[in-house]
Amino acid sequence: QVQLVESGGGLVQPGGSLRLACVASGIRINMYTMGWYRQAPGKQRELVADITSGSIINSADSVKGRFTISRDNAKNTVYLQMNNLKPEDTAVYLCNSRFGVINYWGKGTPVTVSS
Repeated sequence: QVQLVESGGGLVQPGGSLRLACVASGIRINMYTMGWYRQAPGKQRELVADITSGSIINSADSVKGRFTISRDNAKNTVYLQMNNLKPEDTAVYLCNSRFGVINYWGKGTPVTVSS
């Protein structure tokens, strides 16, 4: 059974930082494109950043220069370092792994940016 388990979310003040982690089990992520998505209340799910098996990175314009995605295949884990957080970054952050038509999702970790 494939599981993606996110951690690291929480409440942070504007300008603060968080580091999210997504640990995969049941698959070896080295062949997968791994991504972070987010969904705010009343809004559609959107891509934050993803990283291919060859470590090519794609990021949303809204997070460029603030968020960094990375992967550690040996630990079967993908990370999202989030700096200079803004209130508009408030959302549930979900981990995704995909390989061709195969697509897995985690349940998400909530991030709230508020003073």
